[in-house]
Amino acid sequence: MAEDKTPQVKEINISQEMRSSFLDYAMSVIVSRALPDVRDGLKPVHRRILYAMNDLGMTSDKPFKKSARIVGEVIGKYHPHGDSAVYDTMVRMAQDFNFRYMLVDGHGNFGSVDGDAAAAMRYTEARMSKISMEILRDINKDTIDYQDNYDGSEKEPVVLPARFPNLLVNGAAGIAVGMATNIPPHQLGEVIDGVLAVSKNPDVTIAELMEIIPGPDFPTAGQILGRSGIRKAYETGRGSIIVRAKVEIEEKPSGKQVILVHELPYQVNKARLIEKIADLVRDKKIEGISDLRDESDRNGMRIVIEVRKDANANVLLNNLYKQTALQTSFGINMLALANGQPQVLNLKQFLEHYLEHQKVVIKRRTAFELRKAEARAHILEGLRIALDHLDAVIALIRGSQTTEIARQGLMEQFSLSEKQAQAILDMRLQRLTGLEREKIEEEYQGLVQLIAELKAILADEEKVLEIIREELLEIKERFNDVRRTELIAGGAEVFEDEDLIPVENIVLTLTHNGYIKRLPISTYRSQKRGGRGIQGMGTNEDDFVDQLLTTSTHDTILYFTNKGKVYRTKGYEVPEYGRTAKGLPIVNLLGVERDEWVKAIIPVSEFVDDWYLFFTTKEGISKRTPLSQFANIRTNGLIALGLREEDELISVRLTDGSKDIIIGTKDGMMIRFPETDVRQMGRTATGVKGINLSEGDEVVGMEILEEDTDILIVTRNGFGKRTPAGEYRIQSRGGKGLKTCNITEKNGSVVSFKASTGEEDLMLITANGVLIRMDVNDISTMGRNTQGVRLIRLGENHHVATVALVEKEEPAAEEEELLEEGHHDSESSAE
Repeated sequence: MAEDKTPQVKEINISQEMRSSFLDYAMSVIVSRALPDVRDGLKPVHRRILYAMNDLGMTSDKPFKKSARIVGEVIGKYHPHGDSAVYDTMVRMAQDFNFRYMLVDGHGNFGSVDGDAAAAMRYTEARMSKISMEILRDINKDTIDYQDNYDGSEKEPVVLPARFPNLLVNGAAGIAVGMATNIPPHQLGEVIDGVLAVSKNPDVTIAELMEIIPGPDFPTAGQILGRSGIRKAYETGRGSIIVRAKVEIEEKPSGKQVILVHELPYQVNKARLIEKIADLVRDKKIEGISDLRDESDRNGMRIVIEVRKDANANVLLNNLYKQTALQTSFGINMLALANGQPQVLNLKQFLEHYLEHQKVVIKRRTAFELRKAEARAHILEGLRIALDHLDAVIALIRGSQTTEIARQGLMEQFSLSEKQAQAILDMRLQRLTGLEREKIEEEYQGLVQLIAELKAILADEEKVLEIIREELLEIKERFNDVRRTELIAGGAEVFEDEDLIPVENIVLTLTHNGYIKRLPISTYRSQKRGGRGIQGMGTNEDDFVDQLLTTSTHDTILYFTNKGKVYRTKGYEVPEYGRTAKGLPIVNLLGVERDEWVKAIIPVSEFVDDWYLFFTTKEGISKRTPLSQFANIRTNGLIALGLREEDELISVRLTDGSKDIIIGTKDGMMIRFPETDVRQMGRTATGVKGINLSEGDEVVGMEILEEDTDILIVTRNGFGKRTPAGEYRIQSRGGKGLKTCNITEKNGSVVSFKASTGEEDLMLITANGVLIRMDVNDISTMGRNTQGVRLIRLGENHHVATVALVEKEEPAAEEEELLEEGHHDSESSAE
């Protein structure tokens, strides 16, 4: 009968087979390839590379070895995949722009931030870095479990001891099947402090942990905008953060601006970024760049973007942020293998899992050392017995025919174990000397004490935690460095393009102690002269509003300080606060020094050539400079005029070059002269004499005199008056001027001089922050040599601090009745 050779066909359900096979594949990718373990922060390929290097003795204190040798070891024993997969992973572990703390110390070409590939593995060399030694520390003390390798011929670790929290420190990225992880790197010292906080207080909140670990810390530094994305990621395990390059805008002596890029967002390819910018310029999607070059060298990164003279560097930078990788979004997805399963974990859970792992490592290491100590103590106990019965032991050994008979005799006669009996037989004659016997006793007593300590550790978890804390602090002391990534509060909305900001009229206020804010102009309502006023500013007892002006959100605001420097912002960059809020310290907005105060704020819509800035100092020095010289101002300020010793800037005004200037003094003197009496000067010039001051007098104000204007004077005690400009004849600059106010004890010295057309409202602000707004037409017109009328009722020890003219605002109809209650005729009482 012929043999049946019909092929055996097994029928299967294709749908069921696909499901089963795909699930096996998915689990293999998730568990054995793409996701890191929450305990040591490593994927299998990273773990195998470090274990193989340690096994080969390629530690940080040994010479470098060829990378090909390491890759061969990993592939042959543990990782049956392509050599490029292993080598590429090892390369990334050696790149300072990929790993916050490199786990491999590379020698040779290991690639660059420009995307250049590393040299072939036959050319490069590597060894373990010093910090990666801490990941494998105590691996030979039974601290971790092992498993069979792919063919069962070797053993490989399931997890490494990881004596520092590597997953948060170096981060991880990986795409599995149906899931992905993207954990950002962090600063070592901060993460260790976080682990210590959890070990001391298991109930610590994520908000409290964020005070210790404020956010990610990327190897390429850069800036993170805002905290909300970080907070969401730390609380839920998922979030998104905006990462921005670190740039500065530099002004050349020629007046041109240059944007310098020193740090890039994490994992941004520098060469591709420059290529992208060049493409945008070529396609005219970005205007204003005259040159682009890479000046990076071994000392650091430096991308130079030269800005055309007619372009604004800040607007150009905003466009670059929007259209290039100078600003990127980093999606945080804190997914890791916990207890063998993929889980999205929050910040505290990461730290808790790591702490639990360390408890296991310390307990297993302690148990290993205890077994070792007990085994040695057991041998020493046998040697002590032998030494105590030395003659009997020697006689028994000499009388024995064989070693086996001697061993059995020792075990029976002295109740010894086989290991103890063998140790006695192996003992050298030199151990019989007195000194050697003392050493045995000393070693035994030391072991007894050590065994007691090790048992105490195993019996008390607090002692285990104390050991973890000590060893973590030791690692922090050895490897901690400074934070690289800067965290900027507020977020990306602070840096939005000007086009997205609505054009609105605003009021800017600056207090004497340097708090600035903006408010909608509708905040202040009009009141009649003599009213009590409304609380216009929340201030401290020793603070008061010093300057107040109306402008637009899109105007450029120039800030001139008493030291003769000028700074700039846009109107919308001044933060908006409520009416009673104090505002933002101006040092947080401008780069002013400690002893520097803003004396004048000038809003500018356009920097045209035929407009000028007119300066006057406390000592009566005046200067006129074209406005165009202030078009490009560095973030750290610019010299606006040269000041003599002891002098300081009092006032700055914008003029068209054809007006008369008035300068007024504290003692009530005033001079009027054409601004053309002061010739045009450069930005850093000192100026010429505007008014000749009497001894003890000083300039308190300077104004531009328009046609049909009155001179408005306000004194310290709340008196004021209007005097027609015609009563002040034009004089030559540098004279004493004319008497403009009769100064008495009742009205006090002059606080402010203003040029008024009658179309404005007057703002009076007292030193305690009370503000009153009145129509200028309600103020009496009087001659030069008078003391004025009362404008505001002041309490005891109160005085007028500052004065401003703002656009007229009519009171709402429904307010008329309320306002009338505050209206009274103070003119007759003053007279």
